[in-house]
Amino acid sequence: MSASADVLALASAEFDISGIAEGTTLTVKWRGKPVFIRHRTADEVAREAGVAMSALKDAQADSDRTQDPEWLIVLGICTHLGCVPISGAGDYNGWFCPCHGSHYDVSGRIRKGPAPLNLEIPPYTLTDGKLVVG
Repeated sequence: MSASADVLALASAEFDISGIAEGTTLTVKWRGKPVFIRHRTADEVAREAGVAMSALKDAQADSDRTQDPEWLIVLGICTHLGCVPISGAGDYNGWFCPCHGSHYDVSGRIRKGPAPLNLEIPPYTLTDGKLVVG
């Protein structure tokens, strides 16, 4: 028995990211969940790459969270209780979850607050200004 056409259609989604300006975030929907697409600046990439692992609750290098350092793709769901964080907010200018005070950096890593884990990285591919999630 194979999956129905409507289920297969939800398996992946393609987005044109060529128009996303540096330093901005676009929120799209995949499988009913928000996905944050962040076009990071060179300063943001350098800052996140320089964060000491000892400063992180869920230690993960920035380079392990991206396929291309310029682009960060994360599920927009707080790992504490499933709220949707606010983009460009919080102490680290990444995402802030106002429900319980979790702060994420521009690599989607939890830096402060009750969330136990970094924002999840969905399966994705980047090619020629297109993002395919799923």
